[in-house]
Amino acid sequence: MIRFLTIGAVAILLFNSIEAQQTIVTDSLTIITDSLQEDSVVLDSDVEDGSFTENLDTVSVGADTELSIIPLSFPKDIPDSIYIQRLQAIESPLEFPYNTKVKAYIELYTQRKRGQVEVMLGLSDYYFPMFEEALDAANLPLELKYLPIIESALNPRAFSRAGASGLWQFMYGTGRMYGLKLDSYVDDRRDPAKATQAAVKFLKDLYNIYGDWYLVIAAYNCGPGNVNKAIHRSGGKRDFWQIYHRLPRETRGYVPAFIAAAYTMNYYNEHLIQPKPADIPQATDTLMISDLLHFEQIAAVTGTPIEQLRALNPQYRRDVIPAKNNAYSLTLPFGATEKFIAMEDSIFSYQREKYFASNRLEVGPESNYNTPVSAPKNKTKVYYTVKSGDAVGLIAEWFDVYTSDLRYWNNISRNLIKVGQKLVVYVPNDKAEHYKKINSMSYAQKQGSKGKAVSSSVKSANSQQTTPQGNDGDYEYYTVQSGDNLWSIAKRYPGISNENIMQANGLKDASKISPGQKLKIPRKG
Repeated sequence: MIRFLTIGAVAILLFNSIEAQQTIVTDSLTIITDSLQEDSVVLDSDVEDGSFTENLDTVSVGADTELSIIPLSFPKDIPDSIYIQRLQAIESPLEFPYNTKVKAYIELYTQRKRGQVEVMLGLSDYYFPMFEEALDAANLPLELKYLPIIESALNPRAFSRAGASGLWQFMYGTGRMYGLKLDSYVDDRRDPAKATQAAVKFLKDLYNIYGDWYLVIAAYNCGPGNVNKAIHRSGGKRDFWQIYHRLPRETRGYVPAFIAAAYTMNYYNEHLIQPKPADIPQATDTLMISDLLHFEQIAAVTGTPIEQLRALNPQYRRDVIPAKNNAYSLTLPFGATEKFIAMEDSIFSYQREKYFASNRLEVGPESNYNTPVSAPKNKTKVYYTVKSGDAVGLIAEWFDVYTSDLRYWNNISRNLIKVGQKLVVYVPNDKAEHYKKINSMSYAQKQGSKGKAVSSSVKSANSQQTTPQGNDGDYEYYTVQSGDNLWSIAKRYPGISNENIMQANGLKDASKISPGQKLKIPRKG
């Protein structure tokens, strides 16, 4: 029985940047005035809001960050004329305008989030050639490759509060519309190659509608419906900066963040930012698998680390390739391909009954999902007890891990965790004692360990929070995030109104909620 077929040549991803014919913008760079007409938006608030800044915060810079070479000083207070000159020098069909909003995001990337940018630069060596090839084939601007930086921080397992997933952050419906497979075992939104092809088609369709790349980028973030409303409410204007104040708040920050990402990826050297090599093989090969296979079977026989298999094949939600009736791809490090081919029979037969009794997939909705997770190599398991005010993103940051890994290790769905719940976290062996201490720290101490101050309102919310009344079966729990309000929270739960949430939590003023606060959400029976 033939269980796999080799796909063409080996995909060797090069570190050198790919040169492509690009249109040089000859016109003077458009300088948008700070005022942007009326109702100017507070910059700090714009930068802090948005799922794309949350994704940036989930990037783990690693527990060994202190060992990397960090310059004692790096360029600050750069004159606006330098930013303008550099943006104008980027050869692209897109113009890169400069204003205070763009500047705020440039400083976010080059000053406050330098460690995260170093990680993303390392990941870009793997992902950017893939993006560029697809964009070039469709005759789209190569600079659109920067969208996944603000969509997912180049994390293929990124999952937003709204339910978007993958490098390009497709929602379920949009993913299905563009041919991405989604079921209990496979989520093609997390497949870098397939999601990239779908994103290119989506971007091309949007350009056919708007004929303007910044309206396309805005529509990619908030949907064509919201952009159409903004155009209509602005009297038919079709320029992003002219409809700026009519767009959703997150989208107002999205385009400046894109421009800042383009700047940072081109000029990181000038800011003394050094790429951190990603732990992803640059040379890979792809096989087509036509029989059921578990990652643990591959890892046990070939010695390929299971974390590497997950990194190269993030579309498989439960470490299972469900190749029962159709063939599925498996990406391997180049050196492991020959070993896989040579040991094929041993791999497929390894503990076959344990993983696939009677050669069948289990059909239950939680099948294989609750299989105990194997400890990552050179990592120690520690436990953390969830406390009032905690959120998945915060816990991941305290332990220097990806939120996607934290969810995977603990089978967390929709970022829902409960006070008192024990979470498993895998940390470096030599740092285990350090991370064990986090469990006994106060919220302020944990935030302080990351250089973040805690506002008095959050301290008050945490100090006044008591154990929720009522049975756990009566409620779900939601941790308030930056930018939330009761109306937006209620929209996440069908049949629940903001009045229901206020009543369940004894709230008299809908505006009196703070990031980190845990709310009870009534369950609809």
